[in-house]
Amino acid sequence: MASETQLFSADLISPKVLEALPKGYTARPLQRTDFKEGHLDVIRDLAYVGDITEEQWTERFDLMHRCTGTYYVVVIVDQNREGGKIVGTGTLMVEKKFLFKLATQGHIEDIAIKSDQQGKKLGLRLIEALDYVAEKVGCYKTILDTSEEKEGFYEKCGYEKAGSEMHHFFDAEAQERGI
Repeated sequence: MASETQLFSADLISPKVLEALPKGYTARPLQRTDFKEGHLDVIRDLAYVGDITEEQWTERFDLMHRCTGTYYVVVIVDQNREGGKIVGTGTLMVEKKFLFKLATQGHIEDIAIKSDQQGKKLGLRLIEALDYVAEKVGCYKTILDTSEEKEGFYEKCGYEKAGSEMHHFFDAEAQERGI
């Protein structure tokens, strides 16, 4: 059961992933206090974030928390850094569908590992953690979008190329930044 301080129950974090992380690292659900633990700093290594206040971040956390069973944000924490700082994050969004016998499908988004932490298999562990959550909450598959440069990484994680992404922007700045 998720508490008011974490996005979802820590019971959904894969024991195998926890075991496979380097010494001093752990994976856990996003917590309401993680603005101060560097959550956005990790995402900034992935894409443009903008100026977001702690109050705005907390409002978004609370909104996601109220959407029970929809948002699962996993973070990887380096406990060796001053009190434990977030060095990786990824999101699983769960979609209820009408197709395939009223299936449930997972969408993996916003996979980010702090640039100075890359090369430690943290990205692989993050994908494994999100896939574990997806399976446990009843998803029949997970899908994700990626750039051509990162396709090899996701293939190593067990993903297969299927189709292509298309988008239609409604925000000129987002289109200009390509996010």
